[in-house]
Formats: sequence, structure tokens, C-alpha cells
Amino acid sequence: MNIIVEREKGPLQELENRITALRERGGGSRDDLRDFEEKYRELLQDLFGDLTPWERVNMARHPKRPLGGDYLEAFDQFDELHGDRYFRDDRAIVGGFAKLRGRRVVVLAQQKGRDTKENIVRNFGMVSPEGYRKAKRLIELAARFGLPIVTLIDTSGADPGIASEEHAQSEAIASCLTALSKAAVPVVATVVGEGGSGGALAIALADRVLMAENAVYSVASPEGCAAILWGDAARAPEAAERLKLTSDDLVGFGIVDRVIPEPLGGAHRDPAGFVSRVLDAIDEELSALESFGPEALRAARYTKFRVIGGRQESALAELATALT
Repeated sequence: MNIIVEREKGPLQELENRITALRERGGGSRDDLRDFEEKYRELLQDLFGDLTPWERVNMARHPKRPLGGDYLEAFDQFDELHGDRYFRDDRAIVGGFAKLRGRRVVVLAQQKGRDTKENIVRNFGMVSPEGYRKAKRLIELAARFGLPIVTLIDTSGADPGIASEEHAQSEAIASCLTALSKAAVPVVATVVGEGGSGGALAIALADRVLMAENAVYSVASPEGCAAILWGDAARAPEAAERLKLTSDDLVGFGIVDRVIPEPLGGAHRDPAGFVSRVLDAIDEELSALESFGPEALRAARYTKFRVIGGRQESALAELATALT
């Protein structure tokens, strides 16, 4: 059960229905409409104005939240490329050549399904080794043609199945990371929903890492973390608090460079507007990276990821000194 979906029922849904009816039928006065809209904004603020980490996890999983394909459709142009040239095409990750605000790029997007049938086709957004090898192929194509790389991250994690382990899942993820670290072109990654573990990190080694306000990004899902630490997945809300997986947390750690604000109540309240906002932010970051030469890009990228966690290392060093 998604607690955000449940919270949207009742009074909020009734207000939405009344406002829609007034707008469509023209019934009532403008003052009535303004009053209802004001009550609606106040209720949104009460329900979603200050979300806990667990509530943000549920917001990131909202069934109406924009998915990877929604962003791809908003590009000026998108030509999909299929397959890893070894085994098969993984539909949990979509990629190809695109144009963003007139700029030629290569884009990769992790893709969940909108319903059960599509989720089965997309493997619930969990990418297999073949998917990561497809991503690596496109990353290398981008580097060869001098095209910036844009990645859109939304996965609970890499596919954990036996077949994926047999097909070298960890090696495929590592190869993606290596390809991104070597790419002599600008790379901008955006966590738009869930950013789960190595499955997300595989396409998130970037010059600039952006994150939607209500997205989450962590080493493990709260349920998985709770099961590991306490043997009880029901303690997921507590795990979410301890994982420090929100956009605010990650900016503070230096893992994320920029947070993209969402409409009050979540990105699904204005999906087209939010998708456009995300693409504008990506375009701005690519413009800022244009002045960097290939070697400067790689050097800055290396430094960026080397300093993450530096404060924790300093604290440990101080503690070690104090104990000796």
C-alpha cells in the first residue's frame, strides 16, 4: 500500500472533483471556485508540506509519477537503439540518440511500467546485465561522436535474479561505471524517482548529479535495509530515516549537486510541467559544462567522486588520533 495514494483519497479527492466540475460546467461563481482552490492549496500543504523520509519513498513510488518514457517523449527528438550486441534487448532501460533543446545528446532512461502488464515487460525497472551492456555501448558511442550523455534514473535496484548473476551482473555494472568515468564528454545524471543501490549508480557517475525533490537515492531500499539490520522489513520507515536518502540529505553530503523542486503534492500533480522543468535543468547544466575540455572534464569528474565522504573520513581520522 502506498501511503501517499491513500492520503490523496477522501477530502482531497472530493475537492479535486468539485473544482473540476466547476471548471468544466461553469457552475457557481468565480468566488466559489477561488474558495475551493484556496482550500485545496491549504489541504495540499497540510498533507504534503513536510514529508518524512518514508513518505518521500512512497512519493517516489507513486503510480502516477512521470516515468522515464515521459521524459523521453518530451525531448525534441528521440531515436531509440536496441540491444547489447551480445544477447538481447533489455526493456528496463531505454536509450538512443536525441535532441534536447536543439542540442544533440545520447540519453539513457531506466523505465518502469505504468501497470502490471507493462511492469512485467519492463521487469519493474530492474535492469539486467544485458541492459547495462546496452548502456555501456551507448556511452561509448556518445564518447566516439563527442555527444553529451544524459541519464534518467528510476529503479529500485539492478535485477537480482539467478540469470542475471549467471550473466555477470556485477561486471556489467562495473563496466558501465568504467565507461562513464572515461567518457571525455559532459555527463548529467538525474534521479527522477527511485535511485536504488548499484542499479542506479551504474548510470549515475556524472559531472553533475541532479535529483527531483521527492526522489530517493540510497545504497539499499528501506525494506531491504530493515530486513538486513533487524530481520524485519516492517521497520522500513525507521530504515528510511537512517539511510539519509532524501534530496536534502544528499545535497548535504555532496553526492547530489542540484535539487529540482516539485509541485506541492508531488511531480504527478503537474507531470508535463515537471518534466519540462527537469529537461530545462539538464540543459542548463550541459551549457555550463560546454567550456570544459575533455581532459578537464575527466579530471573534475574524478575529483568530484574522490571527495565524497571526505568529511566522514576526517572525523574518523580525528577519532583515531584521539584514541591513540
